[in-house]
Amino acid sequence: MSHASRKNPYTSEIARFVSGLTPEQIPPEVKARIKLLILDSLGCALYGAKLEWSRILRETLTSVDDSRGAKVWGTSESLSAPHAALVNGTQVQGFELDDVHRQGVLHVGAVVLPALLAVAENRRNLSGTEFLTAAVAGYEIGPRVGICMGPEHIAQGWHSGATLGVFSAAAGAARGLRLDQDRTVHALGIAGTQAAGLMAAQYGAMVKRLHAGRSSQSGLYGALLAERGFTGIQNVLESEYGGFCSTFSRSQDRFDLEQLTAGFGEVWQTMGIALKFYSCVGSNHTTLDGIRKLQAERNFGPDDIEEIMVSGSQVTMDHVGWRYSPEGLTAAQLNLPYCVATLLLEGDVFVDQFTEAMVADPARMALAEKVKVRHDAEITARGSKFRHMVHVEVRFKDGTRLSTTVESPRGSEHNFATEADVVHKFETLAAQSLSPSRVAALRDAVLGMEELGDAARIVDLMVAG
Repeated sequence: MSHASRKNPYTSEIARFVSGLTPEQIPPEVKARIKLLILDSLGCALYGAKLEWSRILRETLTSVDDSRGAKVWGTSESLSAPHAALVNGTQVQGFELDDVHRQGVLHVGAVVLPALLAVAENRRNLSGTEFLTAAVAGYEIGPRVGICMGPEHIAQGWHSGATLGVFSAAAGAARGLRLDQDRTVHALGIAGTQAAGLMAAQYGAMVKRLHAGRSSQSGLYGALLAERGFTGIQNVLESEYGGFCSTFSRSQDRFDLEQLTAGFGEVWQTMGIALKFYSCVGSNHTTLDGIRKLQAERNFGPDDIEEIMVSGSQVTMDHVGWRYSPEGLTAAQLNLPYCVATLLLEGDVFVDQFTEAMVADPARMALAEKVKVRHDAEITARGSKFRHMVHVEVRFKDGTRLSTTVESPRGSEHNFATEADVVHKFETLAAQSLSPSRVAALRDAVLGMEELGDAARIVDLMVAG
């Protein structure tokens, strides 16, 4: 073992796994799952192409970048590969619709796919099978870094998608470029030093949407530079001074390095990724499912409610339990009381329920005041696997109460969606940018990925006509 590898056992082992992963090593259920995850992310991106922040970003980058090497999904436009990754990742994460690894606290597809598809599009040498293998490599790494860091990482104010995501993006792009173990170490080290993103963006800023795209771009840069021999921090994860884990945590005992490589080849974190069927932050979904469950027991509406008490983890309270203030759609989609009010008034919490006109809706804001969020130390003590668990109690004006506990929402890794549900969501969202025939062709290409001779066919099908 070299001197360098002794210093970086975890980064080196991650690079060994990524560079050495073969299609044969991936279980059939993981291959089936990742195709559904990819389809979901592409649908989110195609919806995101129509959003204001995506338009501003595209227009700004087009004004300074006259390269046209990579397509911007859901449009007829192209940019340089790094800028396309930035835009496409922003579009995937653009409306709180995309996947989430709950324990690892990461939106995985938004960071992996824009970088990897840029590689596929530019090289035109990745078959569908090779693409799926590279995607799995990327999907496996970021969540493990998140599990290593624990909920403390986001609790102290880092936006995990912007920080953890660079490792998933770099891993997927490195495997797509077929980098060896040594160069993959450098790809991770280049990407890791670019990690950044502040959670205060959740209170209304458009820049929150940008974070995933920036992670994807950083991972792509890491892989492309490493391919040419550019070097990165070889012990980017382990270094006691200036390493990712030691720098992004308050103290050495707040992270667990062994989680970085735990279960390689046996435990597939891809299977731990959940899908969203509400257009809001994942921390809100268990509460919304809890409200639906209680409404199935008793048909109640906004006028019947005296107060709703949601008890959850410290992360839930800090992340989404703050008092709502109408500061933009981002704040509306991340705030738990506002989303509960939306469900009660509108009957759903999907794309049609969030418009700029509704951000300061007096009825929603008044009802949101009746929703209280408090910390439950017992839920926090159960650890990161239960960070979204909630106990919901509804107190009615007639003095009666109903309550329920929800550990994981529909679409979660424990209650995963059917293929029909995923396809329906994809087709609904993709129709915002593509023709029906193009939507169907893209659906079939993703679900039949192994049959593709050139994975870049996926990108070609996302060009708006």
